[in-house]
Amino acid sequence: MPTGEIEIKVKTAELLNSCKKLPFEIKDFVKKTEALRLQYRYLDLRSFQMQYNLRLRSQVVMKMREYLCNLHGFVDIETPTLFKRTPGGAKEFLVPSREPGKFYSLPQSPQQFKQLLMVGGLDRYFQVARCYRDEGSRPDRQPEFTQIDIEMSFVDQTGIQSLIEGLLQYSWPSDKDPLVVPFPSMTFAEALATYGTDKPDTRFGMKIVDISNVFKHTEVRFLQDALSKPQGAVKAMCVREGANYLKKKDIESIRKFAADHFKEEVLPVFLKNKENWNSPVAKFILEKQRLELIRLMEIQEDDVVLLTAGEHKKACSLLGKLRLACADILEMNGMVLRDPALFSFLWVVDFPLFLPKEDNPLELESAHHPFTAPHPGDIHLLYTEPEKVRSQHYDLVLNGSEIGGGSIRIHDAELQHYILATLLKEDVKLLSHLLQALDYGAPPHGGIALGLDRLMCLITGAASIRDVIAFPKSFRGHDLMSNAPDSVSSQELKPYHIQVSWPADSEAERSSLNHSHHPES
Repeated sequence: MPTGEIEIKVKTAELLNSCKKLPFEIKDFVKKTEALRLQYRYLDLRSFQMQYNLRLRSQVVMKMREYLCNLHGFVDIETPTLFKRTPGGAKEFLVPSREPGKFYSLPQSPQQFKQLLMVGGLDRYFQVARCYRDEGSRPDRQPEFTQIDIEMSFVDQTGIQSLIEGLLQYSWPSDKDPLVVPFPSMTFAEALATYGTDKPDTRFGMKIVDISNVFKHTEVRFLQDALSKPQGAVKAMCVREGANYLKKKDIESIRKFAADHFKEEVLPVFLKNKENWNSPVAKFILEKQRLELIRLMEIQEDDVVLLTAGEHKKACSLLGKLRLACADILEMNGMVLRDPALFSFLWVVDFPLFLPKEDNPLELESAHHPFTAPHPGDIHLLYTEPEKVRSQHYDLVLNGSEIGGGSIRIHDAELQHYILATLLKEDVKLLSHLLQALDYGAPPHGGIALGLDRLMCLITGAASIRDVIAFPKSFRGHDLMSNAPDSVSSQELKPYHIQVSWPADSEAERSSLNHSHHPES
C-alpha cells in the first residue's frame, strides 16, 4: 500500500482461542486496584509497564551474570532451599518432614552455604538466590524475594565495594544516565548524626546539626535537663522555606508524631521571621544565641528550624523521621526536593557489631548477623566492652533505601564459637557444621547480597516491589490469584504427623470456609 502498510488478503481464518470480557482494560491510564491486578495477574502482565519492568529486570540480571562469570571468574552455584533452623536473624518458614517432629527450614539467605563454598575452595561464588522470611510483608519486603548473592575468598571491604560498583555500572540500563564511581562512603555514626538514619537519602539537604554548645548556658528548662544527662544533646534541622510551605496543621502533626512515637518535644522556631507558632522556646533564645544559630545553620528569611533535645541517638532518629516527613509535605505543596531521575548511591560503613536486645537491653544481639567479623582495631574490646566493637559490615544505600548489605566474615572457628556461645548465648550445636568447617583451614572471606527486587523497583520508579515481580504476594503475604496459603485435609497432613488445632473463636470462620476438606480439630 502507498502508506507502507501491508494488506493481507484472507483466504481462510481459524480462531485459535476467544477472549471473554476482561475484568479491566489493559491500558496503563485505566486505574485498577492492586487487589484486582494481583487476582488477575496474568492479565496485568500484558500491560506496557509490567512488560517493561520484567524485560528490563531480565536484561539487568543477564548483564550481571556476564560481568561476574565472564569478566571476573565467578562460579554460579545453586544452594539448597530445604535446610535446618539456625539461630539469629529473621524468622524462617518451617517445612514439615515425614519424620515425626522434625522440620526443614527455608533459609532466609544462602549465608552458611556460601561460607562453606569458600572452605571448599570455590573462591568466587554468586547466585541469583531465592530467600524466605516469615515476617509479613511491607511495601518493600515480600515473604519470598530475590538476592544477587556474592562471596569471595582473600578479599577486603574495599575489594567488594569496587566489584559491586563495577557490577552496577556494567549492568545499568542504557536509557538511564551512566553511573559515576566510586560511590561516596559514610560511617554509621556520621549517617546517624547527620541524617538520623543508617540509610540516608542524600538527594536533598536538611541535615541535622548539633547545637548543644549554643545552649550551654540556657534558661530553657527542658534543654537544661537534656544537656545534664549522659549522651544528652540539643539537635536542630532547618526546613528550607518552611514558613511558605508548612501549614499550622503540619507543624501540629509533626509535634504530635514526636510526642506519640518518641515521647519527645519538637519545637518550631522562626529565627529570621516574626511569626512563631506556639514555640515556648523562641522567647528564651538570646540575641547572641539567635545569631550563632543563623550562622551555624545558614538560616534564610523563610526557613523553619525544628529543634529537639534528648539522648543523642533518640534525638537524631526523631529528626531523621521528621526530615522525610517534611520532604513529603514540601513536595506535596509543589517544591521539588528529590529528583526521581537522580540515583544517589552511598556506602555506609563501620556499623556496631552488636546492639542491645529490645526486650532485654542487658543482652546483646548481632547488628548484622553472627558471622560478621569485628573491626581489626576493636578485637581487644570483644572481651571487655563488646558493645563498643565496630564491625566489618557495609550497606549500599540508594535514594534512602538499603539495596545491599554484606560483611567480611569470621574465618576463625575459636572466635566464631566465642561470639556465638559467650556473647550471643546461642546454641552452638545448631551451627556445629559451620564451626567444624572453619576448623579445616577456612580462608579469609567476605561477601554481599544485593536486593534485586528493591533495586529494580528504584530503577523503574515503581510504587512497590510488587511491580517488578512477575507473581508477587499481597501486602499480607497472600497469593490472591491462587488463594495461597490454603487449607489442607487431615488425610494429607497424616504423613507429616501434624494435626491442626483450631482456636475456639475461629470455629465460625472455619465452618464458613468453602472447602470440601476441613482440618481436624
